[in-house]
Amino acid sequence: MNGTFEFLDYAIFMGYALLILGVGLWVSRDKKGHEKNAEDYFLASKSLPWWAVGTSLIAANISAEQFIGMSGSGFSVGLAIASYEWMAALTLIIVGKYFLPIFIEKGIYTIPEFVEKRYSTNLKTILAVFWIALYVFVNLASVLYLGSLALETIMGIPMMYGVIGLAVFAAAYSLYGGLSAVSWTDVIQVFFLTIGGLVTTYLALNAVSGGEGFMAGMNKIMAAAPERFAMILDESNPEYMNLPGIGVLIGGMWVANIYYWGFNQYIIQRTLAAKSLRESQKGILLAAGIKLILPIIVVVPGIAAYVMVNDPSIMAGLGSLASNNMPVAGEADKAYPWLLQFLPTGMKGLAFAALTAAIVSSLASMLNSTATIFTMDIYKAYIKRDASDRQTVSMGRISAVVALVIACIMAPLLGGIDQAFQFIQEYTGVVSPGILAVFILGLFWKKATNKGAIVGALASIPIAMYFKVAPKGWSDSPFFLNLPFLDQMLYTALLTMGIIALISWNQHKGADDEKGINVTKETFKTEGVYNIGAFALMLILAALYAGFWS
Repeated sequence: MNGTFEFLDYAIFMGYALLILGVGLWVSRDKKGHEKNAEDYFLASKSLPWWAVGTSLIAANISAEQFIGMSGSGFSVGLAIASYEWMAALTLIIVGKYFLPIFIEKGIYTIPEFVEKRYSTNLKTILAVFWIALYVFVNLASVLYLGSLALETIMGIPMMYGVIGLAVFAAAYSLYGGLSAVSWTDVIQVFFLTIGGLVTTYLALNAVSGGEGFMAGMNKIMAAAPERFAMILDESNPEYMNLPGIGVLIGGMWVANIYYWGFNQYIIQRTLAAKSLRESQKGILLAAGIKLILPIIVVVPGIAAYVMVNDPSIMAGLGSLASNNMPVAGEADKAYPWLLQFLPTGMKGLAFAALTAAIVSSLASMLNSTATIFTMDIYKAYIKRDASDRQTVSMGRISAVVALVIACIMAPLLGGIDQAFQFIQEYTGVVSPGILAVFILGLFWKKATNKGAIVGALASIPIAMYFKVAPKGWSDSPFFLNLPFLDQMLYTALLTMGIIALISWNQHKGADDEKGINVTKETFKTEGVYNIGAFALMLILAALYAGFWS
């Protein structure tokens, strides 16, 4: 260890860990005379109130990807990366109004299960395998890698030990208790990650301003690096290929966000576990509100770190620790861990607890959802159709352990990746456009057929790879386009929708598919609280973009 942690820091961190484990195991206990069934384990008995849904959504979403990866992108790019957070707020409002009513009315456990009801078992299986592979090899592995990178940078813990430690911590309560343990502990996790994150941001800005406080620090970094506060990048910006100007607002980021918040099992699963549709929608609204303030916690510290390392007077005032794992070009993901070492005793333990809370809550969510998809869509469908509740829950735990072991093996192999947040978005973007196309047409176009959806989903991968990978020496060829990856996602989604529509229309000659979903105005009717809250959030969002346009 690097010796910067004091006894109080360790005490605060250990107190946090014991609190999470204690609450997780307490809510996981079986009530007298009742043994966990599938609904208890995978959907928390459909008992979550709106505030638990909202906080659990945020805890599942905010992880090392944001604290480490997005802060790293803040260091390299600036506030423009916050579009992933702010656009997510608007996406959540859309999901709550137009997607959730259909999902909850269908009474599903998993997103692949909806695919089976709308299309076929074959397509459900294809997508279930897609998701399991994505969660294990990209999501779980990247969260473990980034989390252990933070442990290594801050405390000197070797990468593999950090990976194993985080995995064991997440498994300790989530494997036994299922979604109930994950969701209720998420309420505590969000408290820690919000308070700890705000403390880190305040102290970083206070350091930048020479002890003059938050607003003075904000003014200082805005004056020192005005280019880091442009939300819409122009083509001359070296990061344009990652965030392609106005295309961020009207292009592929919609594909990334709607896929993630609308059709991603480890996100949507907590909305399916709500007491009712209304509770679920209010939870969505709470999560959208929290998304608007998250850039203060996960992006601003990265910008502050950029200003600090480029200002010799600030670096001199930081003392001997300043050169310890200092972030430089190509190592942007060290920005947030580097900042934590300057926090005072006690605050360092709180901030580290916040970071760990973000990592562990996401790991637990991903584990539970991976287990849910494998158990409900693979095990019960093909291996043991007549599985009892006890066997189903046991298989959920076993599959989670297997997924975790594979992810632990993969995590260290991600070393050397700069801006891991962008890496995750880009390679998730190979799969997400095709899945989005299948769902959007399945939900809102009654003519979409199973054959069209299968061909479209399979064709979406080579289409995405066509945009992403040009043969050596062909990058300047007119046959290949050099496009930002968000634009690649948009075009892949549109072309996939075109393939699905063409095959579906040709198959039924324009007639509705027998599994098409009937929706009416009443399907999407929402309460006044939801409508007023959504309108207020959209006004705030418009003001934020107007204030930081360029």
